[in-house]
Amino acid sequence: MSRVGNRIISIPAGVTVETNGNVVTVKGPKGELSTTINENITVEVNENELKLTRINDNFKQFHGTANALVNNMIIGVTKGFSKKLECVGVGYRFQLSGKQLIVKAGYSHDVKVAIPEGITLEVPSNTELFVKGIDKQLVGKFAAEIRDIRTPEPYKGKGIRYTDEHVRLKEGKKASK
Repeated sequence: MSRVGNRIISIPAGVTVETNGNVVTVKGPKGELSTTINENITVEVNENELKLTRINDNFKQFHGTANALVNNMIIGVTKGFSKKLECVGVGYRFQLSGKQLIVKAGYSHDVKVAIPEGITLEVPSNTELFVKGIDKQLVGKFAAEIRDIRTPEPYKGKGIRYTDEHVRLKEGKKASK
């Protein structure tokens, strides 16, 4: 039995869920999201509840995934998702310039990253960056792309990291006696 797949999702006020075959569309105050789920998973929408059921046990692996995707869409159109990044290092900084993010991360050049549709960025200080949006996958992917510009190195900890990320520092070389 899939515990995640059998979870009943509550639909908050102001959110509408529509199904058209195997396409699920969720509309809410922050926007609209849609996804295609496996055709062997059926979606039952009651007044304030949503339940996903599978045809038989051959599709267990899709059951929990479809439930989690629909649940994340509902959370996204009501609350939204965000990731906070910080850069650690001398001269490392973020800067917004129109539809581009300019990252100074110790290279001989500035790294310019185009901001995709559906993502909003906030730069409260030049070393902090908030990536916000309604699509969890898109927010996580874009934050990971920014982190990959300069991943934290293990000796001094310099680089771009998530704020809740802990970087284990190595000891480094010792002078011989």
